[in-house]
Amino acid sequence: MKSDLQWMQAQVVALRDVTPTVREFELRPRREGEGEGEGEGGLAGAYEPGAHLQVQVMTAQGRLQTRSYSLVGEGDGRCWRIAVKRLDDGRGGSLAMWRLAVGDRLQVSAPQNHFGLDLSAPGYLLVAGGIGITPLVLMAQRLAAHARRTGVPVKMLYGARNAEEFGYLAHLRDALGEGVSAHEGSAPIDFAAAIAALPAGGQLYTCGPVPMLEAVKRAWHAAGRPIADLRFETFGSSGRLATQSFQVCIPRHDLTLTVPADCTLLEALDAAGVQTLWDCKRGECGLCAMDVIAVDGEIDHRDVFLSEHEKQSTTRICACVSRAVGTLTLDSAYRADS
Repeated sequence: MKSDLQWMQAQVVALRDVTPTVREFELRPRREGEGEGEGEGGLAGAYEPGAHLQVQVMTAQGRLQTRSYSLVGEGDGRCWRIAVKRLDDGRGGSLAMWRLAVGDRLQVSAPQNHFGLDLSAPGYLLVAGGIGITPLVLMAQRLAAHARRTGVPVKMLYGARNAEEFGYLAHLRDALGEGVSAHEGSAPIDFAAAIAALPAGGQLYTCGPVPMLEAVKRAWHAAGRPIADLRFETFGSSGRLATQSFQVCIPRHDLTLTVPADCTLLEALDAAGVQTLWDCKRGECGLCAMDVIAVDGEIDHRDVFLSEHEKQSTTRICACVSRAVGTLTLDSAYRADS
């Protein structure tokens, strides 16, 4: 459980396809009671690199979802820009966003930030994979300006499946020039070499699919770097297994439920009246981790909180993003009054 967010209405004022599968949305917050064509000033205030919006969308199945989207690039004080990757086999949130047209309205939160940029390091390495580029665009722009003032080195590794999927590459090269290294296809990126070139005390900021984040974490650990200097963000959108429905048994509640393909385990538990602690909803903080009693099938860990050992032991699952194939038996924090 977490305190409610403060929501406001926003209107889609512009759309742009950044890649064949990534669409950028320009959103203007609207004042209460504001009519069409009014309020040219907007409500969008300043925000720092790493900030994101929470957005409420209605899926084609009539399910209200809350999704997190990073704010892209510098703001103008009037509108916010987010980018959404279309996932045809996802939970339906991205497809709902892609159905929006200019003039449509939706509910958004004020900017939040759990991925802040620290400008005190002696060097920086940015690592992005696919749609994970979105929070790093503003970081690259701010660090480029910082580097011009201080001489602090900044490098960036940017991976995408093919050349068409390098969204915002031109913006990044405008900011960092030859400091940006683009890696196309499935060939592994040499994270170890890039980390070795980072000055002692330097920081690495990364966002992308979970397998890439895990590879970065392994390389960072192997280099003996302090874990506090590795900063990452994920929205838990990728996994090893196809998204599908699965069964969950909770003996303490004498409950068996189905988690639909377009619903998270956390959402299904909440709908069934099982109270669960949570905070980030992106698989980062671990607050929603639950004990696994038994697995008849396979867990698809999509978080970056649990260690590799914990994931292999299948004794815990982060309910906000991770899923399963088959049936899980879980414990909960519920205890009957004695």
